Formats: sequence, structure tokens, C-alpha cells
Amino acid sequence: MYLYPAIDLVGGKAVRLYKGDYAQMTVYSDDPVSVARDFQAAGATRMHLVDLEAAKSGVPENAATIRAIAEHTDLFLEVGGGIRTIQTLETYLNLGVDRAILGTAAVTNPEFLREAVAKYGERVAVGVDLKDGLVAIKGWTETSDLTAEDFFARMEDIGVKTVICTDISRDGAMGGTNRALYKKLSERFSIDLIASGGVSDMEDILALNAMGLHGAIIGKAYYTGAIDLKKALEAVR
Repeated sequence: MYLYPAIDLVGGKAVRLYKGDYAQMTVYSDDPVSVARDFQAAGATRMHLVDLEAAKSGVPENAATIRAIAEHTDLFLEVGGGIRTIQTLETYLNLGVDRAILGTAAVTNPEFLREAVAKYGERVAVGVDLKDGLVAIKGWTETSDLTAEDFFARMEDIGVKTVICTDISRDGAMGGTNRALYKKLSERFSIDLIASGGVSDMEDILALNAMGLHGAIIGKAYYTGAIDLKKALEAVR
């Protein structure tokens, strides 16, 4: 299983939200490039980036920071946030990003998703955020009527290779990840599943690893010291 330490970006800073609430934001670093280099020094080979401002505006607000991370590390970078057009997708890929994550657009504009997957294949992933078992969109501010199972079946049909799945109720709350959800989805679908939201300790990481998941994202637990990234990477290697 790959571990993806995460940086959420607002105003060129590394931040975390509590349960997706923009009003409950903690700034962890003014220098995201330094944070990314720390990930690499600990042994990480991949990382997860989200432009939280772009998630609402649809404009790559933190492009300069993302480019700097790509230029100053050797990490495999996946980036999400407000990618709703081919032009925005290509902007991110041209910054040196390895994989771009479509969120809201994967729900609201399946034709765009099909076009993106047809053109860029595995360089396109989908991020799905679940709120009370339903798919949430637009920076978690709206809930659709799609269930997780319906959504994953649709993604398989389109040919999406990788899905990052977040349980909003667990995100940033340090209450443990939703293991039952990931177990159910991983057993039913052949998609590379990356667990996100609430990965709080080594027990979570070992449990997800035992399920054979493709990956897990570590956010707040890294910044608070609840997870030692170097030890976690050694445990899943």
C-alpha cells in the first residue's frame, strides 16, 4: 500500500480543515515546499495535494506553490481542486503533476470525465467525498443523490483507474478512518482505492494495508505527530 502524506493549500500555505469546514481551518506551515521535502526525507515516494481555493472557484489559485513542489521534490504528485475543464486539467499536468484528480466534475459532468480519461488515461483520478453515504460536491458544500456504490460502478464503466474516497465525517477529526466502508468498496470493485479522511494512527494504517488497499492519505495525523511518517512507511513496505 502506498502512503500519500497530504498538503491542503490555501493562500500558498499548508492548512487542514475540520470536517471540510472552511471556517475551521488550521495553518500548519507557511512553506509547503519544505513540508513536501520533509515527506521525501522520511521515505515517501508519493504525495497528495489539494487546492482548497480552487475547489470552490474552479481556478488553480495555488499553481505557483504546486509547481515549486514539483520542481523541488522527486515525489509522485497527485493534485485535486476545482478541475472542471480540460484546460484546467492540462494546466495542472503542465505544472509537473503526475496525476490530476477530478471531483465535482466527475459527478456533474460525466462527458468531461470520459473525455479526460480517454485523453490522459491513468493520469486522471477521481476523488469522491461521502456525506452520510451520499456523494458530496462543490467543496463539500452540496450533497448529490448518488450512493457510493452507484458512483463506483459508474467510474468502473467509464474506465477510471484510481479513486480517492473521503468520508467527510471522519476528515480531520482524528476519530479513526471508516474501515467498514473501504472494506466493502475494495471487495466489490476492482478500482485502485485510496482511503482518505480520519487516518489517525498506526492501527488505521495497518488495518487498511491488510485489506490490500492501493493507498491511504495521511493528513492531520502527520501534522499533530499522531503518526510517524517514517515508521508508517516502513510498516507498509
